[in-house]
Amino acid sequence: MALSSTIFKAELHIADNDRAYYASHQVTIARHPSETDERMMVRLLAYALCADEDEQLAFSKGLSDMDEPDLWRKDLTGQIQLWIETGMPDERRLQKAAGRSDEVKVYAYGRNVPIWWQGIAGKLERFARLSVYQWDVQGTQDLAALAQRNMQLHLNIQDDQVWVSSEAGDAHLSLQVLKGAAE
Repeated sequence: MALSSTIFKAELHIADNDRAYYASHQVTIARHPSETDERMMVRLLAYALCADEDEQLAFSKGLSDMDEPDLWRKDLTGQIQLWIETGMPDERRLQKAAGRSDEVKVYAYGRNVPIWWQGIAGKLERFARLSVYQWDVQGTQDLAALAQRNMQLHLNIQDDQVWVSSEAGDAHLSLQVLKGAAE
């Protein structure tokens, strides 16, 4: 018998000073049986960084469907406006994403990101609408420790820094831009 996903509910209170976006969102996120708390919380953090008023940003099937990103925003016609990956995706996956979406963002995390980036950076230069970011290792580990089946997270975002607080504790994360999208 296959294991089923574990459902988490999160109430996000977002204060994004960089985008002047201040809102609360109720989200439900399914953690795949093979997914770690760290990866799930990075997906939740990516949601908070890209959320907006139209609430079209959604979690996809993720690990359950290899043809879908971790998160995406589609317009009313079904065109993918934003494709978001977490982790260290390969070049072919990002090439497919760039061909199907108006914008692609990667939020990489983990100790091996520098090695992954060194091997893939040159291959990604041609993707003008691709942005790649790296989270600090300690920050994502601290964020993973906040995972609970029902969470209330307060996120304060400013100058590539994110402060997250909850009843379970606090986390501070630094975001480094590895590749910015062409304007």
